[in-house]
Amino acid sequence: MIFENSLRRIQEFFLALGSVFSRSSLVGFALVLAGCSATPHPYALQERFGSGDMHSRLFDATPEQTCEAGRRALLSQGYLISVARQDMVEGVKSFQPDAESHMQMTIRVVCVPDGGRGSVTLGFVTGVQDSYTVKKGNSSASVGVPALGSVSLPFMAGSESLVKVASQTINAEVFYDRFFDIVKRYLLEDTAAEPEGQAPAPK
Repeated sequence: MIFENSLRRIQEFFLALGSVFSRSSLVGFALVLAGCSATPHPYALQERFGSGDMHSRLFDATPEQTCEAGRRALLSQGYLISVARQDMVEGVKSFQPDAESHMQMTIRVVCVPDGGRGSVTLGFVTGVQDSYTVKKGNSSASVGVPALGSVSLPFMAGSESLVKVASQTINAEVFYDRFFDIVKRYLLEDTAAEPEGQAPAPK
């Protein structure tokens, strides 16, 4: 009788212990799910629309003349022209700060007529800087052996590729001031090159 009572108590103890562990497992699983479904930390709002004119200037020229001056300005600084239209010009230039990094600057110029006559142009300029890093990978060489089949040997072939890690719009006023100064210089040169008192071409 005493033995049966002891055995019953031992069984009840292990059943209670198993119930406790089951509850702990459920609680832990619920915490894991809660962590996985948690809302990611929101980033602060980056864009703040203002009334500044950092990206735009007015020019006493037609849109075609303004974009042509913008094209010459980009060429004078070593940019490769990827788009050249009467109302838009885009140039690209590459930089390599160190052996593992690569940067690419893209500048876009958009020329919009300001007013109905078209003799004044509102020029917009935006610069975007993309950053890349070198990603290295290794691959093993496989050799077929009749007795063993395909065997992977520890001879590693290295490969490298560029991976984009960042992209940012340039928001430095001095950057755009200098570019607009070059555009104005080319517009002034074109104006000075026109013969004074030239009669309009016959229609």
